Amino acid sequence: MYPFTNYYDEHYRQTSQIIQDVERAINGEYGAIECYTRLANLASSKKERERILEIREDEVRHYQHFVHIYQRLTGRPPQPQIMEECPNSYVKGLKFALEDEQKTVDFYMEIADKSTDPMIQAAFRRAAVDEQNHAVWFLYFFTKAKS
Repeated sequence: MYPFTNYYDEHYRQTSQIIQDVERAINGEYGAIECYTRLANLASSKKERERILEIREDEVRHYQHFVHIYQRLTGRPPQPQIMEECPNSYVKGLKFALEDEQKTVDFYMEIADKSTDPMIQAAFRRAAVDEQNHAVWFLYFFTKAKS
């Protein structure tokens, strides 16, 4: 007997999962924007502050791309929320940012791999590359601050 495959249900499940993942990514970017504003204000030098603000601008760009994707998939704007609070000390904030950026790289690559939409794949792959770059900067600042 031939197995029956309900492609509509499979497509719906995949779309539903992608929507949840994009929503989680939006919340992450929303929180990162707030956190990096705080970190920039705590930075120990003008050069570090400027770099953190550049990273923040990347996060704003990711947020805008993900909001666009979310609206395209759902027809409505997201309701972003801060899911994790950013530490109030510079060194703890750098460690938090470094760990978060590393986890985010993997998460974004998973989204890109799961999606069948080339625009979503490209947006999340590009964001993953940016996040890896951010992690390197935060590692540098963290190492420098600890010594």
